[in-house]
Amino acid sequence: MSKTVAMKQPHCKVSLISLFSNVFFLEKPKDTLEGIIQKAKMGNQIAFSTLLDRFWNEVYGFQLKRTQNENDAEDISIRTFSKAFDKITSYNDSYGFNTWLIAISKNIHIDLVRKRKRDFLETNRGSNDAVKKVLDDAPTAEDRLIIEQNLATLLQYIKKLKPHYQEVINLRYFQELSYADIAAQLNEPINNVKVKLLRAKKLLAEVIKSRS
Repeated sequence: MSKTVAMKQPHCKVSLISLFSNVFFLEKPKDTLEGIIQKAKMGNQIAFSTLLDRFWNEVYGFQLKRTQNENDAEDISIRTFSKAFDKITSYNDSYGFNTWLIAISKNIHIDLVRKRKRDFLETNRGSNDAVKKVLDDAPTAEDRLIIEQNLATLLQYIKKLKPHYQEVINLRYFQELSYADIAAQLNEPINNVKVKLLRAKKLLAEVIKSRS
């Protein structure tokens, strides 16, 4: 196994320190789902990331079967977690967390279909609600892996991602835009932007591992 040597890039604007700063440990494996959800309700950033990783495939797989379209399934999944994290305090543990997520995703899909039937080109009615606590620079295990890469190699790995994931990484970390500015530029809710960034880092880490 080759050892990666981090190289300084003094002339590049982006700072890897600012890109993946304040790295903490992941939730301990012994944490129960109930415990992770309670931490998320209190605004724990690692808990949000853990829930995204644990339930992404189930929500995405459900919507892929439902829509038969990868882009729609991915978009609906992102919106699902965005809405779920924004409304996490309203979650009732009488229902399974995955059941709650699937219910949210169904409603989002229904709304999407209705919008397209009316007029897909019509100006989106996007919500401008302020999001104060969800997923702000949530550090994950992926951060530790990514920060070990030298910048030139990292840029090549980023090119392996889908365009919309490349875009949010570029806007956030290379152009150094705020979440609000990115949301305005992409015409999306802030929560969507934050979920996309978390998902992008997860996929980027998988690309790095596959080439190690």
